[in-house]
Amino acid sequence: MIEQTIKVDRMEHIISVFGSFDRNLRIIETELGVKVLDRDDMIHICGEAEDVMLADKAINGLLTLAAKGENIDSQNVRYIIKLVKEGRETQIGELAGDVICITAKGKPIKPKTLGQKEYCDAIAKNTITLGIGPAGTGKTYLAVAAAVAAFRAEEINRIILTRPAVEAGERLGFLPGDLQSKVDPYLRPLYDALFDMLGPDTYQKFLEKGNIEVAPLAYMRGRTLDDSFIILDEAQNTSREQMKMFLTRIGFGSKVVITGDITQIDLPEDKVSGLKVAMKVLDGIEDIAICKLSGTDVVRHRLVQKIIEAYEVYDKKNPVEPSKPPVKKQFKRK
Repeated sequence: MIEQTIKVDRMEHIISVFGSFDRNLRIIETELGVKVLDRDDMIHICGEAEDVMLADKAINGLLTLAAKGENIDSQNVRYIIKLVKEGRETQIGELAGDVICITAKGKPIKPKTLGQKEYCDAIAKNTITLGIGPAGTGKTYLAVAAAVAAFRAEEINRIILTRPAVEAGERLGFLPGDLQSKVDPYLRPLYDALFDMLGPDTYQKFLEKGNIEVAPLAYMRGRTLDDSFIILDEAQNTSREQMKMFLTRIGFGSKVVITGDITQIDLPEDKVSGLKVAMKVLDGIEDIAICKLSGTDVVRHRLVQKIIEAYEVYDKKNPVEPSKPPVKKQFKRK
């Protein structure tokens, strides 16, 4: 057993790192098997040498974020601990990134993981960005935040959000109402993100003025989209032809973000995902970035990350065999 001390200049940084009712501190102690105490302006860490070393790096990393004005929550703490265990503690300071957008309620939107930061940087630097990753990694939400920020800065004139209306086990015809009512459930995640960023009233105003358009992918055919920020969501459910059609809609002064999860394809088994093809075709082309997010970038409930990891392990042990085409029976004429 050894003891390590960390001197802290400002008491509010200790309060921020430890969290409400020492909630963050309990996570550090449980995850790393150490005991942490604070006396005056010193933090004392007790435990086995290797555990104390990891805890020291984690707490110093959290103090760095607190000093830069970052809000520390349990999700941050678990992610920092993971980075430290992987030997990437030198990258912790990069998490204190710039705010992408402020929501209607005044909440700052910023990347929470290194993967998300790389994704946001790619959107800022490139005309086309592909964001591929599992559910909960913020692909759509961060893209909408970037679009709203560009719109507020008058870098673009329109925000266009689209996704393919592919039926995941249900049929459009069973939904009530007209065509718009039938496709609205498919576009709901995009509506939710825009409502969060702009507020319902502002969203409705821009929608009526034509500054915001939310539509199924089929509505994009035959159009040229200039001075627009275009987001194609759930792109894993596009066909090869649909993806090519969409990519050729891009006009001057536009920026495109394509998001998808290639592990959740709802297309028929005989159809190839347009996103999978695009990842191969567009790789290496200048001004096009392909960002791959992983389970470590999940920012939803921590169980989501565990569920994704469990499925990855299961899929490796139980690979899905490609289905065989039906055998055509030949009938002999009597």
